[in-house]
Amino acid sequence: MATAVASPRTHGADTLYAALEDRILQRDQVGASRIYYDLVRAGRPLNELLAQAVRIHAPYTHVPYHERIDDGYVNFVNNDHCLLSARATLNLARMLPAPLAGLPMAQTIWYIPTGLDIWNQKIVKAPGHYARGFQQPPGPPPAPVVYWPDQEPLAIDGSLGERLGHWMTLVHRGHVIEAYRVFLGLMQDPAQRRDVLAELVFAGLIDVQDRAFQNRSYTTGHKSFRARSTVELGDAVGWENAHDIVYAGALDIAVGPRWYSTYEMACNAVTVYLEGQALHAVPYSGTTAGERAMLASTTPLDADEAAGLIDAVVNQPEPAYIERISALLLAGKGPRQILDVLQIGAAQVLVHTQDDINFSIPQHCAEYCSTLGWFYDTFQHKQRLKLLYVAASFLNRNAWHQRHTGDMRPAAVQAPAGAAKMTADQILDRIDAAILALDGPQAVGWTQAYLDSGADRAPLIIRLALVASRIGNDPHNQEIAQCLLDDHCRNQAPGRDWLLLACAQHTARHRKYGDFLEAGRRFGEGLGLAGLQ
Repeated sequence: MATAVASPRTHGADTLYAALEDRILQRDQVGASRIYYDLVRAGRPLNELLAQAVRIHAPYTHVPYHERIDDGYVNFVNNDHCLLSARATLNLARMLPAPLAGLPMAQTIWYIPTGLDIWNQKIVKAPGHYARGFQQPPGPPPAPVVYWPDQEPLAIDGSLGERLGHWMTLVHRGHVIEAYRVFLGLMQDPAQRRDVLAELVFAGLIDVQDRAFQNRSYTTGHKSFRARSTVELGDAVGWENAHDIVYAGALDIAVGPRWYSTYEMACNAVTVYLEGQALHAVPYSGTTAGERAMLASTTPLDADEAAGLIDAVVNQPEPAYIERISALLLAGKGPRQILDVLQIGAAQVLVHTQDDINFSIPQHCAEYCSTLGWFYDTFQHKQRLKLLYVAASFLNRNAWHQRHTGDMRPAAVQAPAGAAKMTADQILDRIDAAILALDGPQAVGWTQAYLDSGADRAPLIIRLALVASRIGNDPHNQEIAQCLLDDHCRNQAPGRDWLLLACAQHTARHRKYGDFLEAGRRFGEGLGLAGLQ
């Protein structure tokens, strides 16, 4: 499947996209998938397919608010995963052999009809992924609702910094429509667009809930995931073609609830632990010279420093991790290199999670650490040092959540007996089989066997990407695997193979819904691809 945007669409392609829209809005997974196969056979490129899929779902994947209070009980309304599925598709397709590169998009198309209007799904007024297991009202399903209509850009006066500050204030105050209009106005100038996009992702990264235990209403970094998806998809299709992607991803940043107390802690940690100052009841802003200097360091952590950091973040209560990160920064260690170690800590918590319904906090923590690493590698945002403390706080809460729920159960990771006598390809086949059997211990064990063999990691990464792409009915199966595999390629810290073990564990153990191989099987049958049928 080609990845470049094709020449102007033909009438036949437009007809197929209109039919795809009809089937998606009718929540017809099978019908939408059949049209997708026709589009693949017609040679339509992936970037165009992604842009059209987002155009179709964008109006229907926002919510009026991410919480409800029902007769005195707080309930949460999930964040959109259609856009996140598209981002994972974009990256997974690059990892797969050419004949199978259309499989991740098949999973996205399969999911989108179930991901519309999740607000009504959560209160069992509409069918879909979040209404699984509940009896729907009789009669045809209602049309999906548009809670936040698209808008026209609003230009405001001032320097770029002043205009971004005004936009951020609108976001903080929850002025959804005005914030979105101002953001559209900011995006009009191509020369300033990267700075605007950096601020979009930053606004998502600072919005992380400040507790996890006994909470079900949480903002587990999802706004940053949505912002990352906006940037990656916009870059892929070209910003002149990306308005629907901006609509799908940028508007939600201001939708409540919003939590900034973790980020406030991070700001104050810089003042207290790095600058050695006492806090006062005065306004603070910006960055210090010392903070900016620390951002320039690229000195890695040695093995003892990495182990000590993971121990402080995963095993010790606050403020141990704050003190440890501060000491490392003051010793000249690189922030990006510290983040590499945090990613490994998040992967270890995933591997140590055993209950298939208890991956929500660990998987989102791993995705947050991945998104922050991508942010460091993509933008030069002046506040990114503070976000190290946010990631570490998230990981600390993640580990203690699993511990408090009885699901932090470290076990030795060992290769199965006889593995040393097998070829690399034989071990890869056993990884496949274990994951598809949803056998986490075997999946992790065979992955360790492959690592022990010393074989090239590239075939393992391809195989893990492929098996994750075969498992559907929930985009977490693709997006978390893709993040972990991408992080393994970027991560420079000792122990980065934990990211591959975590990928095998999560793909095998995270809760599955219904016939989780159906979409992949139908794709194989529809296009005559052996091995998927």
